This record gives sequence, structure tokens and C-alpha cells, in this order.
Amino acid sequence: MSDSADATDGGDAGKSERERIRERKLRALREELERDGEIGGGDASDASDADGETPAATPSEPIEVDGPEAFQRVVDEHDVVLVDCYADWCGPCQMMEPTIEALASDTDAAVAKVDVDANPGIAQQLGARSIPTLLVYAGGEAVDRFMGAQDRATLESAIERAA
Repeated sequence: MSDSADATDGGDAGKSERERIRERKLRALREELERDGEIGGGDASDASDADGETPAATPSEPIEVDGPEAFQRVVDEHDVVLVDCYADWCGPCQMMEPTIEALASDTDAAVAKVDVDANPGIAQQLGARSIPTLLVYAGGEAVDRFMGAQDRATLESAIERAA
């Protein structure tokens, strides 16, 4: 089947991986908001941190960063962020995809994905000269950096150190 036929197919099979991820993320966020509304009485101000600010919920799926403002917002809103600088055509990046999704789902860190082809300025700002480049941010500052494919245990350990 051709790509154009895939794009017009009404089922999940016709959707790109990115579209399926976005839909899963949206469903998870809606469920989380509904759950928080029922448990917390619907008042988000009940869940404030020591500074009196409401912390952003850690998404269970990677966040696609689409510009410098979005990148800064993700880093500012979350205590710990794993940043994955990748490209769709990169074999090691594709190999890392299941690990990146699992870390987003199984850790307290937010996971931000930066497509270096779509966001060369961010890639340059982050010093991503090869891909994949993975950075761990804590409190808005980069605290760890990895170049090349990494195993899950290495990244989990870095996230735990940053927490």
C-alpha cells in the first residue's frame, strides 16, 4: 500500500507512529485530568509544591519539542527532563525509541524529543553534534550528557541521580 493510501486510511494502520503516540498521550492526559478532578475535588490549587506553584504532571509519553520556546517551557515546568536529540533517519535513534518511550512511561522524568532536522537551532544550542545525544536536565540545568545509543539502565541511573 502506498503512503498516500496509508494517510487516507481511517484506521490506526494509516496513522504515522508520531500520530499514534500523540493520540496515546492525549488519551493518557485526559484520563489523568479526569482522575485528578475526581480525587482532588477538581481544584488544581490543592496540589501545590513548597513554592506554592502547581507542578506540571509528568507526561507518560515523550513530548515532541517544536521550537525553542517549547523546549524552554518543558525544561522549566519539570524537575527532571531527559532530552533526546534524534533524527527520523538515524538507525541508533530508531533503536532507542522503545527505551525512550519506556523511560517516559516508567520514570518521574519528563522526556523531551528534539528532532535535530526540524530544530537545528536547538540542536546547536544543546551541542548535539552527533545523534542520538541525550541530556538530563535537573532544576532547569543540564547535569548529564550521553552521545550514541545507551541502555535503559544507564539512563535510569542518570535520571535517579538528577532527581
